[in-house]
Amino acid sequence: MNRALARAACVALLPLLGACSTLDSLNPFASKPGGPKMAELKAITASADTRVVWRDSVGKAGDYVLVPAVVGSSVYAVGRDGALTRFDNGRQVWRVKLGQTISGGVGASERMVVVGTPKGEILAFNAADGAALWTSRATSEVLSPPVIADDAVVVRSGDNRLAAFELADGKRRWVYQRPSTPLSVRVTAAPLVADRFVFAGFPGGKLVAVSLGNGAPMWEGAVAVPKGVTELDRVADITSVPVIDGREICAVAFQGRVACFDLGNGSLVWARELSSAAGLAIDSRYVYVSDDKGAVHALDRNSGASIWKQDRLFLRRLTAPLARRGLVVVADVQGVVHFLNREDGAFAARQTTDGSPVLAPLQANTDGVVVQTSNGSIYAIEMQ
Repeated sequence: MNRALARAACVALLPLLGACSTLDSLNPFASKPGGPKMAELKAITASADTRVVWRDSVGKAGDYVLVPAVVGSSVYAVGRDGALTRFDNGRQVWRVKLGQTISGGVGASERMVVVGTPKGEILAFNAADGAALWTSRATSEVLSPPVIADDAVVVRSGDNRLAAFELADGKRRWVYQRPSTPLSVRVTAAPLVADRFVFAGFPGGKLVAVSLGNGAPMWEGAVAVPKGVTELDRVADITSVPVIDGREICAVAFQGRVACFDLGNGSLVWARELSSAAGLAIDSRYVYVSDDKGAVHALDRNSGASIWKQDRLFLRRLTAPLARRGLVVVADVQGVVHFLNREDGAFAARQTTDGSPVLAPLQANTDGVVVQTSNGSIYAIEMQ
């Protein structure tokens, strides 16, 4: 099915689905037959040392976005077919074959590992040996990694509801739901838990903070305001994980803005027009955003003013940036991992993987970054 047909099919199915899973059909910058082509990579002169420390495989992700979890020196990863694996410094410690399709994961702590299924099941396992602990159920399919907090597991389901489950036995504590929009993008981003709040972006460009204890809404901020004549034009959804540093939380919306808010009361600090479905990162000086054209932006942390823009990855469908060790890391649709200089956005290094798209957000570990490709390869890349 071409993109024009996918767009039409999405509209036709709207009364039944209430959402569209084909983000490219909504993105005016996506590659189209006869349109602009994805940028070809030019040779670079490396100024940073990077190397693949170890590599393994957990099975293909299929139609899902499966994210590895890093806890200390351990990496937990899963494939669509349910092979849940723990690696310690690249050595396989255990692998459990779950016998069912996995659509959301992985969430992990020092004690527990959690994944979700297309049927809405939430499966919890002992981090030490992979033994099953409990099973619970969300209100619909689980497309994003569950988040393990101090005493609860927080899950976002495909119907855009948040739910918290007791850490000990999986009993449901609360469910939060806000009004839906006529058309929304399929979201695979996990909620963010910090300071006893749960933060999540929703259709219509809203960033919401709810209480971890009881799910009560604490504040709501407008990252974007839907604009346009048609419902497709008015899609302005937050499809990526918000980021926090100090007392600020920032988020970005597809067909919308990037905005930062006060963590405690939700008051707007600054906002500027910028569309991104991939996401953003933050450090002590800058906010970094991968936009829908394939450019990476560095914005001033205090005002949102542009610092630099790297636009030589045009239409390469970048992941959200990851800021590590003076570098900004993104990966692309051909499985290439790009390392940019934090101060000016120049290319500092590049690593290839298995050639399949990297759709899962990159994860930081002690020495660098962990990458999971759509074909299920796991790479630990050291940055020096």
